[in-house]
Amino acid sequence: METVAEAWPVPDDEPAKPRTIADRLEAVGRAMAAAGGYLLELVNMLGLFLSRLGRAFYHPREFRFTALVHHCEEVGFKAVPIVSLMAFLIGVVLAFQGSAQLRQFGAEVFVVDLIAIAILRELGILLTAIIVAGRTASAFTAAIGSMKMREEIDAMRTLGIDPGMALFVPRILSLLVMLPILGMIANAMGLFGGALMSWLELGISPAMFRTRLVEGTDVNHLIVGMVKAPVFALIIGIVGCHAGMQVKSNAESLGRMTSSAVVQAIFAVIVLDALFSIFFSEIGI
Repeated sequence: METVAEAWPVPDDEPAKPRTIADRLEAVGRAMAAAGGYLLELVNMLGLFLSRLGRAFYHPREFRFTALVHHCEEVGFKAVPIVSLMAFLIGVVLAFQGSAQLRQFGAEVFVVDLIAIAILRELGILLTAIIVAGRTASAFTAAIGSMKMREEIDAMRTLGIDPGMALFVPRILSLLVMLPILGMIANAMGLFGGALMSWLELGISPAMFRTRLVEGTDVNHLIVGMVKAPVFALIIGIVGCHAGMQVKSNAESLGRMTSSAVVQAIFAVIVLDALFSIFFSEIGI
């Protein structure tokens, strides 16, 4: 054995080739091509959802109303405590930090405007969407991915059951229904937290807070925030369902796609919120 080991040829270590500009451009090109392919797959999933939703209008018996109610409970009702707590604390933090800064200029009363605009226009629906993306996109991916691993989706096709109608439509539609409601709850709890901290920190009574809120806050801020909700819900549902369909036949793939779905959904929500902010700023709303 020692003789064989000594006679065994040792390959020469080839030095790593330095990366040229062409190699870097190739890597960038491959990354862009992969991103473009992923966007096309999401558009394909969106088209599948819309087509199956249209089919449900023409064939109501195929629509699974029980599944919709179940997913509304899972997506919306069970998320109310964490969304409410998050929004309440955000309102408290905004009031506390805003009062600390505005007190230097004797403009403490404007903390009401700060809280109202920040929560109604941006933070209420954005943070709600991020929380929903974290708990719902992962749940959709895990559920559909587990069915994919156990070949249940293939069995559904064999039995003549459309996976798009049975799995995708109830989940995405439940998000479209519940995310605006969760956004309104977050807005109310955020304003309540801000009003409570303003009362304790600045001595702004609830009646004065309400008066300043009604007089100094335009309803357009609420409209801008709520317009984002269906778009956020759609992208979260599509990303979660698409990631579930990409799961392979092993547990490692399920874990990887679940974490990937959460990251991609949150990233998409933040990017869309930035685009919405630019759009509404340009049109003067």
